[in-house]
Amino acid sequence: MSSEYDVLVLGGSGVDTIVYVPELPLPYADSYMIRPGIETRAGQTGDFVALGLGSLGLRTHHIDMIGDDPSGDLIRAFHRARDIGFTEVPLPGGTKRAVNLVDPDGRRLSLYDDSRSRDSDRLPEDLVRKLAAASRHAHVSITYPCAFTLPLLREAGLTISTDLHNWDGENPYHEAFAYGADVVFVSTTALTDTERTMRRILERGRAEVVVATAGSEGSYLLTAAGDLVHVPAVTPREPVVDSNGAGDAYACGFLFGRLAGESPERCALYGAVAGAYACTVPATGSDAIGRAALLAEAAAITGSRTAATDAG
Repeated sequence: MSSEYDVLVLGGSGVDTIVYVPELPLPYADSYMIRPGIETRAGQTGDFVALGLGSLGLRTHHIDMIGDDPSGDLIRAFHRARDIGFTEVPLPGGTKRAVNLVDPDGRRLSLYDDSRSRDSDRLPEDLVRKLAAASRHAHVSITYPCAFTLPLLREAGLTISTDLHNWDGENPYHEAFAYGADVVFVSTTALTDTERTMRRILERGRAEVVVATAGSEGSYLLTAAGDLVHVPAVTPREPVVDSNGAGDAYACGFLFGRLAGESPERCALYGAVAGAYACTVPATGSDAIGRAALLAEAAAITGSRTAATDAG
């Protein structure tokens, strides 16, 4: 029996206010004149993953808690405009928000409003079970209510992926996600020993593959059956304007390959291509690479690398 959805995305909805700054860190001053301006738009990690997966042709559904407020309206409109199925659950504290400071090189500093979350926040179990029963795979954001969905998703027999973002390898909050997913993404940004952390995830959890993204340095791939593999970064075809969403895009490309039965190395190439494309999209925008472009770019890269190897 075929599933209705290829991927169920849980959590990670929110609204960002983008502020372009002349440099990071931003020196103290009484005021700054900002260009090209300040803009508020829908789109945090779960929203961008749902967008990226849908752009790659995967049947995607998103569930999260959002508020009955103007920020929530932006998220609803985001999903409607892109034909992304969205199940919303009321968030009493209001829709999650953040301010992103973006410098001229596209680097980002995010300030998250932590006042919106409450210990009682939950996604209804019966609703999660219903959507899980209609899905092949679940991508779980590390937002608080999603930790409680992991046993339900495993009970439903789904494979699970998660992105730990800038985990330091020590914060216990992330462990339920790190050790409860089959595919784990993590940034190297805050890790003191990347390989050690990746191996610990494999040893203590259920992961089959762990990916550590390292920005312009590429990414690192580790499976239980192999050694640590470095995957080179892909040079974007357009100028880099913003790194916001690059990690989410990488995860989308990787999952696209995995659900198609590709090798981990091929999945990582797809991730690198999708991540590079995301770096060419302004922080105030929301765009993702399509399936045809991803496959064409990956084929071209494979061909050039093969030619270089043969010539050598």
